[in-house]
Amino acid sequence: MLAAMKIDAFCHIIPAPYLDRIEALSVTEHSRGIRQRSTAVPAMVDLDVRFRQLEEFGDDYRQVISIPAPPAEDLGPPAVSRQLARIGNEALADLVRRHPERFAGFVACMPMNDVDGTLEEIDYACGELGALGIQIYTHVNGHALDNARFEPIWSRMAELSKTIWVHPSRSSAWADYPTEERSKYELWWVFGWEYDTAIFMGRMVMSGVLERHPEIKFLIHHGGSMVPHFAGRIGPGLDQLGARTPPDQRADIETYPLSKRPFEYFKQFYVDTALFGTAHAIRCSLEFFGVEHVLFASDSPFDPERGPGYIRATIANLESLELSDAERAAIYEDNARRVLGVEVERVPA
Repeated sequence: MLAAMKIDAFCHIIPAPYLDRIEALSVTEHSRGIRQRSTAVPAMVDLDVRFRQLEEFGDDYRQVISIPAPPAEDLGPPAVSRQLARIGNEALADLVRRHPERFAGFVACMPMNDVDGTLEEIDYACGELGALGIQIYTHVNGHALDNARFEPIWSRMAELSKTIWVHPSRSSAWADYPTEERSKYELWWVFGWEYDTAIFMGRMVMSGVLERHPEIKFLIHHGGSMVPHFAGRIGPGLDQLGARTPPDQRADIETYPLSKRPFEYFKQFYVDTALFGTAHAIRCSLEFFGVEHVLFASDSPFDPERGPGYIRATIANLESLELSDAERAAIYEDNARRVLGVEVERVPA
């Protein structure tokens, strides 16, 4: 008999070659941040530390790994971001190849400030290195992703039937109020990241990306952010699109011709359970998106314990919810195999 698995679909790691290349760059606000993460969270870079932590969760636990924020495009111009993406992806692929007992696959880093470079990296990472999909962020150097220049990326990913992991991205430079210069109290992270994620989802819906590519697969971090909690606003609220917009601003509400209510497109997103130990939030995501669209993920190693805390808490959350064995199996494992294409062997029970 083979044991069921827990496939953690959104975990972060900084491969040594990627960090080495960043350390060779001129110091910027963004590169300083990733250096701080690497030193503050040993499990991000030290595999011995990471593997000791993961022993708690048994042989049936696996991680899907990706490089943490900031995006490669925040670390330099296209030539630099393309090089970083290539170094990062080859290093991630090597980690998966060398440690299949812990890593179920990897998500490719992209140089999104260079669309041609991104298309090339998609083909290389997904086609040659075996990436499960790609990771993007909620904007590219402040530019919205519903801009027409990004359309070839959506087309390519839909054609390949590979998943797009979506991670929020914002810094304290995004002020809380127009009269201020910087965000305070790290609220740019607490609330700003989730706002950005919800806006990304809305722009993908209203601009017609999901209409044009009905098979495209977006995996949204943190349970779909604000969306499941504000279903009434995106349902009956968006059904009244235009009611709040004066005539001279009508261009702001011109959508791509949609064949369904906006509400229905939001349900096409896949989301994870990385909600930092809050069972009621996971329940809300499940009620909105449905079990078949929710994947187990912890966001490890960004918990106060710097590794195992959110894994343990998320498992406890899922065990506390009123779910059938089949529903838990779908969230823990089956959805990752079906949606992400994870192929790992189960271990003997």
